[in-house]
Amino acid sequence: MKPQVLVIDDEQAICTSLSFALEDDYRVTTTTDPEQGLHVIEQKQIDIVLLDLSLGGSSGLDVLQEIKLKDQSVTVIMMTAYASIESSIEAIKKGAYYYIEKPINMEELHLLLMRAVEFKRMSFQLETLHEELEQRRGYENFLGKSKAMQRVFSMIDRIKNIDSSVLITGESGTGKELVARSIHNTGKRKNGPLQIVNCAAIPETLLESELFGYEKGAFTGATQRKEGKWVAANGGTLFLDEISEMPLALQAKLLRVLQEREITPLGSNTKISLDVRIVSATNKNLEQMVREGTFREDLYFRLNVIPLTIPPLRERKEDVPLLIDHFLQKYCQEMNMGKKFFSAKARRLLLEYSYPGNVRELGNIIEYSVALSNDDEIMVLDLPKHVQEKKSAFSTSGSKDNDGSSLQIPIGISMKEIEKKVIVATLNHFGQHRQKTAQTLQISERSLRDKIKLYAIEEQH
Repeated sequence: MKPQVLVIDDEQAICTSLSFALEDDYRVTTTTDPEQGLHVIEQKQIDIVLLDLSLGGSSGLDVLQEIKLKDQSVTVIMMTAYASIESSIEAIKKGAYYYIEKPINMEELHLLLMRAVEFKRMSFQLETLHEELEQRRGYENFLGKSKAMQRVFSMIDRIKNIDSSVLITGESGTGKELVARSIHNTGKRKNGPLQIVNCAAIPETLLESELFGYEKGAFTGATQRKEGKWVAANGGTLFLDEISEMPLALQAKLLRVLQEREITPLGSNTKISLDVRIVSATNKNLEQMVREGTFREDLYFRLNVIPLTIPPLRERKEDVPLLIDHFLQKYCQEMNMGKKFFSAKARRLLLEYSYPGNVRELGNIIEYSVALSNDDEIMVLDLPKHVQEKKSAFSTSGSKDNDGSSLQIPIGISMKEIEKKVIVATLNHFGQHRQKTAQTLQISERSLRDKIKLYAIEEQH
């Protein structure tokens, strides 16, 4: 597809001549009105702007700043008279790619535009690479030498280069997102985009617009066009985390997209064809939800073409030493500390602990221990108390020494009151941090919000 060029110049003759000269190689839009030019940038995916430095009553430098505020990725080339070279250099300092003098030499302009297109392409690749490197920071946590994990790795290797939908299941904290990243990053779509949507973290009212995108004016507050995750993932992978939390009405729309392989953004009549692989994940039993009528059966079968289950950490205890050493090295580096090691007794407690929160909990425990230890040797007393006692952080054993790491449940109390007590205790333990609370209780953030409202829980701040 030809790059899209916008010409903003207060002389109509220049706009016309540039449009005529560039139309064979570029899609050209012209305007003599800077405000109209800014409006065009909101409506279209403009690649390059040819901007006059002097626009009658307006300053090209001011327009440049407005363009960069609206879309930092737009490449701007300033057009200027010879006497304004100093201003052109100032424009480059403010974000312009380069400048060209008037009267414009068309050969020079074509060369400059070619360089600008290449610069934009390289910038996009660099940004994509940076994002991938950031994503892979967490990917290194996906470790294991156990037979259970070797089966997972083998399965990933077998499915990475096909387009069938994958449904990843497993308890909270087992690394379902890391598996999804591995499928994408090692497969044939690795050079395409990976878009991640947490269906539980986004309010229901916003989830549809986040997925499908919208046109300007599609609803109140839609002040400019937004590309949805479906389109952003075109040519790559869309990972739908906590798919069980998707509302039934939106499930029907998701099913239609999977069937037709095209979407229509909110407020638009234009259908967009899609080439997207779907990987979804849940820590819930979708078959049970289908029987209960809270998840569509037809969507379940569309998503569950290739099922992939991640084992909990308690079923692959031989991986715990490897993970302990990994997290220990990681957090020592992040906290700018020298090398640390666990005492024999502390390490034995870590190996014997059951890890109901799986790998995520193990990482949190190591981070806690590294942060609180004063010496190179991490002792038993540096471990969280529930690890020292080898029980869950929210045990219901009724310990008299209730310091917040355990919870007393009287005989005869209702299940609703038990649930409320557990939520309150967990919120207090994590300083009202909802995401950590939801992860520990193995429920979604949306479910946690609903239960806080249902039980009228007053959060402490």
